Amino acid sequence: MTRLTDLPGEVTSLVAAIVEALDLPLPSVEDADEAKHYRVLEKRAEDVIVGLSMLLKFASEMPVAEATVYVRDWTKRHPITYTPFRSDQTEAEG
Repeated sequence: MTRLTDLPGEVTSLVAAIVEALDLPLPSVEDADEAKHYRVLEKRAEDVIVGLSMLLKFASEMPVAEATVYVRDWTKRHPITYTPFRSDQTEAEG
């Protein structure tokens, strides 16, 4: 198996952008936060799919770096809007 650091730099950057887009903190146990978490994850996953699909479809015209910029830019458009879960809080604290 190839280590991530053995990948070309632009591919490593794209993979990192994808991980950053999809690696969201868990939501608090509130139903509203769980729904918001799901929605952010869903929107970011859709954007990653679009970026990767464009890269595959237009590989000769679209550099990997452009797909990376697309994923990062669209990730910023869907910020975390929920309260993340905190394991250091007791049930009484919320």
